[in-house]
Amino acid sequence: MTTPRSVALERLAYTLAAPVLAVAPNLYPDSPVNQVVQLAGAAGMCGWFLACKSDEPGSGRKILRWSPLVLAAAVDVAAGHTTGFGPYLSDGLLAAGWAAAGYLVMPFSRHTRRRHRPALATPVPQLAPAEAPEPSPARPDDGADPLTRDARLLWEQAGMPGRTHIVKATRHPGMQHDMTILLRASETGRPITGLTEAAVAAPFGVHSSDVVLAEVAIQPGRQGGPGWMEARITPDANQRRRKAPTDQERWTDKIGSPKGGAPGSELVHKTRDDERGVTFYRAKMTDSTETPQIDLAKVCRGLKLPEDDSCVFILIDGAEFLISAFDKPPLSAIFPATRELLTPDAKGMYVCGFTITGQPVKTMVYQHDKNAPAHGLTLGVSRSGKTQFFAIHMAAQSLDGEVVWLSTVRKDEKTTVLGRYIDRQGSNALWMARSLRAAKALCEIRAEMPWPHDGQPHDYKPGDPRCPYRQLNVYGDEFMTAAQDADFGEFIQKDGEDLTVTGLKYGIGFNPAGQSPFAHNGFSTEMKDNLRQNSRPVIFNMGSPGATRKAAEGTMENAYDVPTIPARYSRSEGSAIERAMRGEADPENGVSTGGVAVIVLDNGRAVLMRSLYADFDTDLSELFPDEVNRLTDHEISELEKRGLWFDWNEPEPRPGEFWAEPDEDDDGRSRRRGGGGGGKGGGRGSKGGGRRSEQVASPRQALEAIKSLTDA
Repeated sequence: MTTPRSVALERLAYTLAAPVLAVAPNLYPDSPVNQVVQLAGAAGMCGWFLACKSDEPGSGRKILRWSPLVLAAAVDVAAGHTTGFGPYLSDGLLAAGWAAAGYLVMPFSRHTRRRHRPALATPVPQLAPAEAPEPSPARPDDGADPLTRDARLLWEQAGMPGRTHIVKATRHPGMQHDMTILLRASETGRPITGLTEAAVAAPFGVHSSDVVLAEVAIQPGRQGGPGWMEARITPDANQRRRKAPTDQERWTDKIGSPKGGAPGSELVHKTRDDERGVTFYRAKMTDSTETPQIDLAKVCRGLKLPEDDSCVFILIDGAEFLISAFDKPPLSAIFPATRELLTPDAKGMYVCGFTITGQPVKTMVYQHDKNAPAHGLTLGVSRSGKTQFFAIHMAAQSLDGEVVWLSTVRKDEKTTVLGRYIDRQGSNALWMARSLRAAKALCEIRAEMPWPHDGQPHDYKPGDPRCPYRQLNVYGDEFMTAAQDADFGEFIQKDGEDLTVTGLKYGIGFNPAGQSPFAHNGFSTEMKDNLRQNSRPVIFNMGSPGATRKAAEGTMENAYDVPTIPARYSRSEGSAIERAMRGEADPENGVSTGGVAVIVLDNGRAVLMRSLYADFDTDLSELFPDEVNRLTDHEISELEKRGLWFDWNEPEPRPGEFWAEPDEDDDGRSRRRGGGGGGKGGGRGSKGGGRRSEQVASPRQALEAIKSLTDA
């Protein structure tokens, strides 16, 4: 066996130093040798002290390494203090023991070898050649790039999630960690099931929201279908997307997501019109067969817009829609009516208002496509703008050469002013009943009027210069209230319904207005259907957004999304929570929505508009023609023959105008007769009952009422 050189030298040093330690202190006490030995011992003591204070491992090895120097100094000091070589030659024995301990322990040579190198005499074991590992079927050697190999290693350590194998990993351009991995099922012909975003995110140490799974389309040279899947891992892009998203990304995350304001939609483009102070968001549904379902409040929060109906509007067109976000309420502007705007064109259309986008909105004074007059339906609560709309609509009809009659339940300033520019105007239920009866009689008169070109009667044709009479437009403001009148409501409702059904053939259009389009308030289903199909209904504020929406849907053949009309336009200023905490009042900055209406167009789509403004404080003669359009002399004479043309403002009905005259045996009590009529055919039968509705307050009065009905 070969002894290492360091061991041999250390043993030699111990052998030579042992006699010196025994002899030098006894023969040469003042020799420098003793001083050197003691200084070496002091150095060893310092080594011990440092080894004890150190927190690093190996302190015992360090103490053992310095022990030969400390023990040598101890032997030298002991030999110097004994007489001679000490009793029983103890100095020699100590020196020999010191040499023997160092000879066996060998602290310097043994404990300074790093990594415990085996001694030269120790035979080096021979490593057996390792067996070549068999290639794993999950990781075939296909010459993949380093990124794919690293991804496969992480994937295998995770236990092959979803029993899948990574075919290829592709890093996204300019990204450090973003990549797309292509997966396939480990077993051929098996679909990938049970693979989730979390299972993909875990091996790569990213959040599950940074993973998107997608199907793989079949491409030339590569399979696809259920056995393949693509996973996009984008932690870097998502971090940037969360901090500074683009318009498209914000829309996808906040608006088009399943829980967003418009699920399933995507942003087409965003544009800004600084001149008009509006931002447009044009979007469409990803699936063109779906209808947009839009929550305006969620859309505003997603786009970081104020949740203010007066500045944010939605326009839906099939699978596309437009969101307009204005800096200021666009419909708070005033659009003055002018004769140029109100003059109908060759098709009977004129501008009645403007939309939020500044587009003109048109309505009709007659139906060019149907070759017939047009009815009108105007709804809204008090002070919503109905009479203002009446003014511009009457002006347009008058500019077209048509005759206008206006009846209201109660007299007011605006209707009285309008009476100066139209043929006839009155303000009570009796006046309305008389006007409807006269218009109904005109249907019979015009049906027999010969046309000058052939001497034969014909149906009315708008714009035909051969027609011997003008179109007549009968207005009934607060029609529902009048239809419930105790005395004349039955006549008003029945004649209005008949005029709605038959009037178009004879050039007569009916224009009722009120606060409800439903049957229980005066509208029959037949009447409402005829009005809806032969007009463009205009719905002003009905008192609440829900009531407005319900009224608009009641006038539409198919209920589309109806715009909202708030009670007032008011901008949202500051935080309501902060004002509540400070005890401050909300800002009073409301703007009236009078004149703002929903108009239902021919295709059933509801559009929000601001109607033109006719200032009743000024002269309206600029809007109306110079001469008032009136009936022909023939029509007036025929109405007079029937007893229907006179001053309709007479406070009481004429004898026999609505009810038959009482018989002599009725004790002065008047009652209705079936088939009664005013004049020659002006009246109609009734269902019976007293002329005036009497309040029954006692059993005696009830008995008298029953006797009068049954002739008992």
